[in-house]
Order: sequence, then C-alpha cells, then structure tokens
Amino acid sequence: MIRYMKAEDYPQVYRLWTGIKGFVMRSIDDSEENILRFLERNPKMSYVAEEDGRIVGAVLCGHDGRRGSLYHVCVDAGYRKRGIGTALAKATTEALRREGINKVSLVAFSKNEIGNRFWQKLGWEMRNDLNSYDMSLNEDNRCTTVE
Repeated sequence: MIRYMKAEDYPQVYRLWTGIKGFVMRSIDDSEENILRFLERNPKMSYVAEEDGRIVGAVLCGHDGRRGSLYHVCVDAGYRKRGIGTALAKATTEALRREGINKVSLVAFSKNEIGNRFWQKLGWEMRNDLNSYDMSLNEDNRCTTVE
C-alpha cells in the first residue's frame, strides 16, 4: 500500500534508510526534526510503501513552486522488483502535477548502478550538460554512507 508519509513514520523510515547498503545520509538534514520540517513544508508530497504494517519503501518529495525534487527514494532490498519503487515515483509525480509543477529532478550517485538503471527504465533522462555543486552551511552536517 502506498500512502502519504506522516511524522510518526520517521522511526521506521530512518530504519529503512540505515538498512540499505550504500545509502547516504546527512547528520542534520536527515534528523527527525529536519525531516518533519520538510514534511510540513511539503504536505502530501512524500510517500511510504507499507506491507503488513512495515514500511518497505519511501520517497521524500518537495518543490519550490517551480521545480520538484525527489530525495531518498528507496525500497528495502527484500521487496524490490515488485513495482514499489515505480508506484512511489508515480505517486510523487502525480502530486507534483496537482501542484502545477512541470519539471522534477533528482540526484542519483554515479556508483548507484541499481538506482541509475531504475530511473532510466522509468524514462528519466540523465543530464550531462550541467555541473552539480553543494556547499554545507553547517560543518556539523556530516555525510555518512551505510556500509
């Protein structure tokens, strides 16, 4: 079942994130406080996939009024190849369309072969005509990769 992500889902979503090998998280950005702020700023845009009361997939989705962005799209390895990722992607793009958003983007790490194949299979286009830059405004916002 695909449904809107709620504040009380955070503990299960966090467990999902930390259970996926290679998943990258930031110490502050992915804290409960900041994820709840994101959900509040972007109501009814982020989704979870639930099976037997357990969250097995999740996606954060938001927009700035012009362009949508997807973050932390993931499905538990034991539940892949069932259409869950596709259903999550579809739910978010439909939510963005309802908001009048005409373009959506996401970041997939270049070494994330599974993720890159998934997005290409869904018809997303990889851009080679731009550079992506990041700047951390808080040195305590450390990046970690799930091993």
